[in-house]
Amino acid sequence: MAASEELIVGLDIGTTKVCAIIGEFSETGQLEIIGVGTTPSRGLRRGVVINIESTVKSIQNAVESAELMSGREVHGVFTGVAGGHIEGINSRGVVAVTGKDREITKEDVDRVIDAAKAIVIPMDREVLHVIPQEFIVDQQGGIKNPVGMVGVRLEAEAHIITGAVTSAQNIVKCVNRAGFKVNDIVLEPLASSKAVLTADEKELGVLLIDLGGGTTDVLVHLEGAPYHTEVLSIGGEQVTSDVSIMLKTPLEVAEKIKKEFGCCYVPAVLDDSEVVIPGVGGRPPRKIGRRSMAEIIQPRMAEILGMVKEQIEKKGYLHLLGGGVVLTGGGALLAGAGELASEIFGLPARVGYPVKLGGLVEEYHDPMYATGVGLVMYGASREGSEGFDTSSSESTFTSVWERMRTWFKDFF
Repeated sequence: MAASEELIVGLDIGTTKVCAIIGEFSETGQLEIIGVGTTPSRGLRRGVVINIESTVKSIQNAVESAELMSGREVHGVFTGVAGGHIEGINSRGVVAVTGKDREITKEDVDRVIDAAKAIVIPMDREVLHVIPQEFIVDQQGGIKNPVGMVGVRLEAEAHIITGAVTSAQNIVKCVNRAGFKVNDIVLEPLASSKAVLTADEKELGVLLIDLGGGTTDVLVHLEGAPYHTEVLSIGGEQVTSDVSIMLKTPLEVAEKIKKEFGCCYVPAVLDDSEVVIPGVGGRPPRKIGRRSMAEIIQPRMAEILGMVKEQIEKKGYLHLLGGGVVLTGGGALLAGAGELASEIFGLPARVGYPVKLGGLVEEYHDPMYATGVGLVMYGASREGSEGFDTSSSESTFTSVWERMRTWFKDFF
């Protein structure tokens, strides 16, 4: 397994950080993480590239850091896409079964999925993923894989995720300029869900909230399949900004204080010790109690989670979430995040940590690496390797390369 081509690299290009995670299969066939690299992100705002050169530099630094840790050289990556331009739509397709003896074949399944994705979208948008939710054979629903069954009429319920063509193009352009090939581009909350959600949670109905720096990614799974996707253009940066304004301190200092001493649920603050706020411009330092800090942070976090709840209620999914709420991303590390989410949604809530794959577990077992680890797992499932789910619902959101090659052609 020495060849670099056999590495599986996840590249999470976020608003506040760029993270590269290198994985490979061990001799026993287990996926292991062998390199992790992170660097501050300088070229994105709310999940969208606004400065090509800064983003390229951040990508190079993150990958170099992961290469140093692993002792390997990276050529291709699986990268994520997010931002407020992302939209999820549920659609249905219907076809007649044409095979011999009315037996449903893979070709029939491909045709019905094509029928489901034949929706009208604006010229500046492109289909990123088409994920079957269920198949219906002669009005018998709840079927996950209809191949081999006998029927006359085949229907497919599918979740279709679309995004702005230019946003994805700019991500690909930055990765190319940094010197790497894009093996595939994946919606970030789909990658995160692969790393932190269990099969039971997906089956029961679960709400994944990925609290990033510039965006909050939302994904609802029901009966094992995605039903709602949304990316809100608000994230942890807003919380940091509130702390900066209220404490009259620079953003860098506010971020450090938030991470070290912040809590987003006032009742969880048991120790009301004081936090020292460094002075600016020669002024003396000041002090603030941890409870007062929480009173600054909680309203904004509650607003973000409240926006998510409003959307989920509007879609009618809130009462279907038997698996509760799972928080991941850097924002999930704020003390009290689980308790606040549980109170707002009235559901059990937990912080989602990436599944332990082996290798450098201590380095990547952190919610802020959920998307990067998920991208590696996604890449591994693309390889069709043993131990990874390559069921129809997963494999259908492969081949993004095929679906989007027409608008990648300028860069390859």
